[in-house]
Amino acid sequence: MASSPETLQFLSQCFLNTLSPDPEPRRRAEASLAEAAEQPNYGLAVLTLIADPTLAIDEQIRQAAAVNFKNYLKARWAPAARRNEPNVPVPNPIPDDEKKQIKDNIVPLMLSASPKIQAQLSEALVVIGKHDFPRQWTELLPMLNSMLQKALSEGGNYVAINGILGTANSLFKKFRHGYGTNDLRLDLRYCLDNFAVPLLQLFSRTATLIDSSVSSAAAGANLKPLFESQRLCCRIFYSFNFQELPDLFEDNMEPFMNVFGKYLTTAYPALEQGGGDGLALVDNLRAAICEILTLYVERTEEPFERYVGEFEKAVRSLLVTVSASPGRDHLAITAIKFLSMVSTMAHHYKVFVDDASLEQICRSIVIPNVMLREEDEELFEFNYIEYIRRDMEGSDVDTRRRAACELLKGIATHHRDKVAPMVNSVIQTMLATCAENPAANWKYKDSAIYLVISLSTVKASGPNVLTGFFDLQSFFTLVVVSELQSQDVNSFPLLKADALKFVTVFRDQLPKASVMPLVPEVIRFLGAESNVVHSYAAIFIEKLFLVKDEGSRARYVASDIAPFLPVLLTNLFNALKFPESEENQYVMKCLMRVLGVADIPSDVATGCMSSLASVLNEVCKNPKNPVFNHYLFEAIAVLIRRVCERDSSVISAFETSLFPGLETILTNNVIEFFPYAFQLLAQLVELSRPPLPPHYMQFFNLLLHPDLWTKSADVPALVRLLQAFLRMAPVELNQGGKLNDVLNIYSKLIASSRTDEQAFFVLNTIIENLGYEVVALYMQQILVSLFTRLQTNQTPKFVRCLVIFMSLFIVKHGWNNLVSTIDKMQPGLFLTILEKFWMPNLKQISGATETKLTAVASTKLICECPILLDPTAAKLWGKMLDSIVTLVTRPEEERVEEEPDVPDFAETGSYSATFIRLYNVNKREEDPLKEIKDPKQFLLASLANLSEFSSGRYGQVISENVEPINQAALSQLYSTSPFVQDQSTPQLRTVGCVPDEAASLLHSSHTTGAIDANRHNQTIARWD
Repeated sequence: MASSPETLQFLSQCFLNTLSPDPEPRRRAEASLAEAAEQPNYGLAVLTLIADPTLAIDEQIRQAAAVNFKNYLKARWAPAARRNEPNVPVPNPIPDDEKKQIKDNIVPLMLSASPKIQAQLSEALVVIGKHDFPRQWTELLPMLNSMLQKALSEGGNYVAINGILGTANSLFKKFRHGYGTNDLRLDLRYCLDNFAVPLLQLFSRTATLIDSSVSSAAAGANLKPLFESQRLCCRIFYSFNFQELPDLFEDNMEPFMNVFGKYLTTAYPALEQGGGDGLALVDNLRAAICEILTLYVERTEEPFERYVGEFEKAVRSLLVTVSASPGRDHLAITAIKFLSMVSTMAHHYKVFVDDASLEQICRSIVIPNVMLREEDEELFEFNYIEYIRRDMEGSDVDTRRRAACELLKGIATHHRDKVAPMVNSVIQTMLATCAENPAANWKYKDSAIYLVISLSTVKASGPNVLTGFFDLQSFFTLVVVSELQSQDVNSFPLLKADALKFVTVFRDQLPKASVMPLVPEVIRFLGAESNVVHSYAAIFIEKLFLVKDEGSRARYVASDIAPFLPVLLTNLFNALKFPESEENQYVMKCLMRVLGVADIPSDVATGCMSSLASVLNEVCKNPKNPVFNHYLFEAIAVLIRRVCERDSSVISAFETSLFPGLETILTNNVIEFFPYAFQLLAQLVELSRPPLPPHYMQFFNLLLHPDLWTKSADVPALVRLLQAFLRMAPVELNQGGKLNDVLNIYSKLIASSRTDEQAFFVLNTIIENLGYEVVALYMQQILVSLFTRLQTNQTPKFVRCLVIFMSLFIVKHGWNNLVSTIDKMQPGLFLTILEKFWMPNLKQISGATETKLTAVASTKLICECPILLDPTAAKLWGKMLDSIVTLVTRPEEERVEEEPDVPDFAETGSYSATFIRLYNVNKREEDPLKEIKDPKQFLLASLANLSEFSSGRYGQVISENVEPINQAALSQLYSTSPFVQDQSTPQLRTVGCVPDEAASLLHSSHTTGAIDANRHNQTIARWD
């Protein structure tokens, strides 16, 4: 694609149309751009359109083109299959000559662009740098250095300088997050060699300019680009120092530290007065410095130790001012994190040794930052989901409140005896202040509760240093209970939320006798108008059912909630009617938990299902909240499971409520809900009694449509539903060519390593539920597809599934049918399969049912199959026995090797392509060998029966082909076998076990096995 005027005009019009509010021209434009992107030099043409100043193009068009260019590079610079997006082809890569021209032009074009376009081109440059820098783009750093020197020589063009620094900063961020591999260190060394000296020189020069500008009372406008330059230098400084302290920076540490200290302690009235972006610039520079200081303290860099005390005082003094100011959050948080890091490090905590410092931190830093602010109240009222995430779910890591509490914990690490009384005094003062005028001073009580919760919480890593200092029961009784007993659920909603959070966080510590009287009170708060309050009430009730006592016994059970169940269910469903809570995930999760624990009468369950179905019908119109939707389907599933399994009479009522919604999902193509709908249908099918009603068979016919199986995300749920139909309607399956349709689905699934396991689920269900006379017609076709896949795309998972499938066939339809069918395809093929695939992979089988199945089938082969009993197959017989003994005697974790999850690059992925299993739709596990309890005993009985006919023949075979450790294990099994303990039982005669001959067989193997007695005993102790 040449960058001709006609091409640029065409692209300009397309980008203009992509901004149209009318979907039709927008779609046409997007399609035209997608088609144009396939042509060579498309990226260069778009770059010309963005940057050519002679073109009379609106800035919005240039910006749309810049976004398109960035996305074009993301998709095509180094294209690779995206494993979660099935059927999406890999885009064609950008040709190398076009890549070179883009790399030659993007940097100067970016630096001359407007700020919004510069931001997009900077991201595009980072995309290139991720793949090519520095090894395949060695010209970049010299180019940036040359531009930097040119900008400096032009009298200090800081607009250009800051553009260069911004680009470099984006490129060097990789050193902050990458693991310190040799390649990363080599790349870092290259960047240090080429950019560190110019960086230090620029930083020093800019520091001098700032000093002279401040001395001459320069206007704030002149200082702004200088401060932004220093901030960017500090960010690059941080990236260069993240892996380790480079020699150049260590040698120049003192001048750097002096400048850092000056910026932290000097006021810049020209920028700071009046707030605005001038103050933000200064604060951002100081925050960048604090991050560097924190990095040095965390790394315990020895050259930095002598500066710690000085910086602690500077940062503490700065925080006293910043903590009293609204806004300025970034600086406050990074500065507090620095003090927290210093307070916990063994080398530095003594800087807090004097009481005055500790008192200042508590009174002037912690308390102001813990106090509720206007932004918190706005978040509480207008964005309850984000408030809950921060307050209850711990995503408040970068908030003033959390940082202040972490600082308290930090200084308490080494000064607990001094800090704890101070904190206790502060909390008492807060509560007293609130008591004087609750209407005006309620925020003090909020802060007191927050402090107690934050400082007393026991986390997974163990209690923090102040855990146990507060009397939680006393605080609960005196402060929290009164809020929960308030009859006005809508007054002081933040305090109500605090109280609910307290009982939720400390639900394990609070005794049941104290909690149960408050349950009906909490149920009342489900009716609070505040989204946070009724969400917190739901969270408390849901978490309550998860509390465990000793022995993992549930502390709160169905009988505890039974007296309140009707009003609880009513309030939960009503809570979903509040504005903004129509899809409240916390309420729905609570509803799911209640339905899973409580004893729901059938009439109440019918009403609940009707209400849940109404919610489902509503969300089908526009699915927005995937978390809410998941718990909605879990709630439906748990209600079906717990009620229908107990009372099948309600199934028809449940179907009446649910089927309209399920039909809407399938007919309106609500693809987000497909996996859920199929799982619920599978659950309902399995609960029905044959013959299945006609409305289910309609779903079965739909299930066989090939188009339904194109999305790999839907496959597990579709297979689950297909298995349910195969089990419940085997007769209908064999009518009207339906089995052919099922096998066509199987053929599609077996071809991909992402879905082959699901194909085996289908195949195994057919083998289990259809007679051999039906299966035999298709068996050769099935085996051809399996062996073809074995040759073309063999994976450990596939081979294990193949062994399980053949084992199931042997158990259900006999080894003779399997052997004869395989050998008809090619004489001797079965022994080849057995030797090359079955025997080596037998020890990799996992799962109790699968282990028993394959062990029994393998035992049948070596004890019944003539081709294995033939003397010419003696070695194979012995190796097969060795694999069986390994399988049945060794723990799974010691014999099953870990394997990486190898992606199938023929398919790709995204969020929508992720299958989420419903926990409450239990997977139906069938044991095809219920009559055999222990595969080890089955092996012993079968060997003993074999030895009756071939006494003494296999001793040498065992000694030569069974590993000594397995010979010992086999001997141990025999010596502890119940067949030996009670030889007179009828069961022994039934299975034909002759203990004396079995002993002869096994002891003859030990005679030639030369097993050391001590090792033999150790083996028994290890494997028995």
